[in-house]
Amino acid sequence: MKLATYQDGSRDGHLVVVSRDLSMAHYATGIATRLQQVLDDWNFLSPQLQDLYDALNQGRARHAFPFDPALAMAPLPRASRYVAADQEGQGQGLRLHERAPDGLLGVADEAAVPHGFDGADFGARLVVVTADIAAGASAETGLEGVRLLGLACELAVVDRDAMRRPWTTSFAPVLCTPDEAGTGWAAGRLQAQVQVQVNGRKFGLADAGRDTRACAGVWLRELARHRQVHAGTLVAGPVLTPTDGSLGYASLHDRREAEKADQGEPRTPWLQRGDHVRVEAKAPEGAPLFGAATVTLA
Repeated sequence: MKLATYQDGSRDGHLVVVSRDLSMAHYATGIATRLQQVLDDWNFLSPQLQDLYDALNQGRARHAFPFDPALAMAPLPRASRYVAADQEGQGQGLRLHERAPDGLLGVADEAAVPHGFDGADFGARLVVVTADIAAGASAETGLEGVRLLGLACELAVVDRDAMRRPWTTSFAPVLCTPDEAGTGWAAGRLQAQVQVQVNGRKFGLADAGRDTRACAGVWLRELARHRQVHAGTLVAGPVLTPTDGSLGYASLHDRREAEKADQGEPRTPWLQRGDHVRVEAKAPEGAPLFGAATVTLA
């Protein structure tokens, strides 16, 4: 099933069920009003949401309405925890970085640049949303605790020495259960084509499953090594640029490094105010998964 959080004037928004093709939606009122409620009581509430999802896809949901991504907040606006999982090179250990779990952006939210801003970079990330996972869990047990999948675009401030400092994250409007990806979700990796545009121009295309070195089970095993992982934790792994760069790039940093190697210096500028980034993931057969994560620098 597919879920989103609509704006309703509150900090946590209102849970909606979204059709498989992302065209229609239905409020989950009567089952749950917030996504965190569902994650806290998954075994009881998710079957009820699944019934509503099936009815929506079959055209039997009486109060369905067209889904508008612009009205969606980040699907989990105030997550229990938000962690970025990075492994930059072959043979290097996995590194987990805590991110601020509040202030996550939705599709229509602008990213206000921070004080002392010189420029920004972006990075596409695939996200897993967890159930409770016990401390010391194995990678296999960690995967059993994956409840939902999503897509995000992380922004990082870049200083004059080209050092990157993560700043904020914009989320695609929809989360989906792993079964929605079919055979595309296997062994903790999502086989999906991730398309990146900058200011309306094609920037890169990556195969998320092929270009992700570590699987979600490993992320969660490491996160649970010393303490319990609570329901509603977001863990985001990077979508990496294909090794040869033939299909474009997944970040400005990767493109600038390639330019430096080929031409002696980088040519592509960092993002500035008014620039717009769009990241979208599609299943191998072309079906939409999460909608697009979009963000404009303001």
